[in-house]
Order: sequence, then structure tokens, then C-alpha cells
Amino acid sequence: MKITPLMIASMVGGEVEGDKDLEITGFAKIEEAVAGQISFISNPKYVHYLSTTKASVLLVGKDIPSSPDGGPTLIRVTDPYVAIAKLLQAYQSMQPRPTGIEQPCYVSEGVEIPEGSYIGAFAYIGKNVHLGKNVAIYPQAYVGDNVTIGDDTVIRQGAKIYEGCSIGHRCVIHAGAVIGADGFGFAPKPDGSYEKIPQIGNVIIEDDVEIGANTTIDRATFGSTKIGQGTKLDNLIQVAHNVTMGKNNVSAAQAGFAGSTHIGDNNMFGGQVGIAGHLKIGSGVEIGAQSGVHTDVADKARLLGYPALPAIQFAKMQVYLSRLPEIFKHNNSN
Repeated sequence: MKITPLMIASMVGGEVEGDKDLEITGFAKIEEAVAGQISFISNPKYVHYLSTTKASVLLVGKDIPSSPDGGPTLIRVTDPYVAIAKLLQAYQSMQPRPTGIEQPCYVSEGVEIPEGSYIGAFAYIGKNVHLGKNVAIYPQAYVGDNVTIGDDTVIRQGAKIYEGCSIGHRCVIHAGAVIGADGFGFAPKPDGSYEKIPQIGNVIIEDDVEIGANTTIDRATFGSTKIGQGTKLDNLIQVAHNVTMGKNNVSAAQAGFAGSTHIGDNNMFGGQVGIAGHLKIGSGVEIGAQSGVHTDVADKARLLGYPALPAIQFAKMQVYLSRLPEIFKHNNSN
């Protein structure tokens, strides 16, 4: 089937400037694209590519200038990043997906594998597991006893889901992730050693959550560690026992959320952010990379630094710090 700019525009709610009927053959980075391919510009600082890219079509925002003579056809949209995401999702949905049960694998007696599902080679499915429709469990994944996995969820290679955990619909658990390992609970003893506190809770992951590669989410001591609907966690993140994370949170890699912290909705956490335990983080919060948070955070706060401070205060302090050599030089000369 021939894909044209007009068809793309109808899918993403855009307007075409240029040839509406040329054929689009694929996607590419704007600096590597060749004739026939489509790319995008979401930031005005990349407008110079309008005159240098070999892409035939560009998705662009309303604030991007018109294409030069002989330049690419433009599809103007409200948000190019969202538009390209929709196109890539549509493209991915058209790709063939594996189905059936590969051998060797282990599926406990009595576990039903719904039609359209996929169980990869060397996967392990424990007792009393409940699988939704169109679930894909890739090779070497482990699904422990009494786990529930919702419809259309994907468990990638080597992911581990411990017993009793619940995964919602349309989730993606990437390779090497561990869901439901013991929380880090040890009671100090008079002789200086530590007594392990059994972790008898579980992990509940709600619908439309994506968990990055090698991310770990610990089971609760009692009750549940919870990850709310629509939340997206990058690779190499640690979520400790009894954390409750609300809806549509997003966190970059290497962040850490200590135990029993309660996190609201629609928050953004930069890479290597550290959140201390037993805190309350509001909703609509933005915390910059490598920030360390040791106190409760109000709704819509913007924090930076260690210890984390309001972003404006942090910026002022950086200005003052940059002037310290000048101040010391001035004082020493007097």
C-alpha cells in the first residue's frame, strides 16, 4: 500500500505543505534520511535541517518556517513529538508478532494459555498463574506462582515476576526487570548482626505501565507496592518496598525511590534522582537530574540540587557559587 503525506496528515491531524501524493517508504533520523523517508523537527534549533535534510517529508510544529524551494514536504501538527509517536505505534502494530508455545518451556498444569498468546522457549509459568488475552512472554522469562497478567501485556526476555504479583493490561516489562523481589528489610540486633524481616506483600502494577530493562520493584513488607496507571519507568530504576506511585509518573534512568514513599500523579523525575523513605511527593512535581529529596514535596514544585531546593533558589545559589573565586580574591587583596 502506498503511504502518502496526505494519509499521514489525516492520521495525526496535520496539514500538508507541498506534494500530497509522493510515496513515503520509511522513517529515519533527520540527518541520515534519504529520499522517500519521513522525519520530524520538534525543536526550533533544528530548523537548519530544512535546507540540508534529504528526507522527503518532515513533521513540524506550527512555529517552524516554511520549507525552502525544492525542500521537503511539511506536515504541520500541534506537537511533532506526539505525532511521530502515533505513527511509530501504528507502524509497530502492523509488524508480525509471535504466537504459540515454543519448546522447551514449562507451563504448570492447569494454567490456561489464551488464544493469540506467546510463550517463548525456556520461559517458566508457575502454578495458578492467570494470563489475559494476547499476552507475550518472551524466552527465559519467569512468572511465579499466583501471578496475574492482563490482556496485551508483554514480558520481555529474562524478566522475572515473583509469586503473587499482579500486572495490568497493556503493560511492557523489559528484559532483566525484576518485579516482586524482597524489600530491603533487616532489624538490627544487640550483637550488631541483622535479622531479616520477611516480606510477605506483593507488587501491583496497573494498566498501561512500562518498566525499563533491569529496573527492580520490591514487594511490600505487608500489603502492596503499587505502580499507578500510565506510569513509565526507565532502565535501572529501584523502587523499594511499600512505595505507592500514582498515575502517569515518568522517571529517567538510575532513579531511586526509598521505602514507604507516597508519590502522586503526573510527576517527572530526572536521571539519578534519589527520594528518601517515608516521604509524600505531591502531583505535577518536576525534579531535576541527580537531585536528592529528603523532605515532603508540595504539588507542582520544581526542584534541583542536593539537597533539593526550589529551582529558582538553586539557580541563584549557582550564580553566587560562581562568584566565590572573585570574592575571595577581592578579600585577600584588602
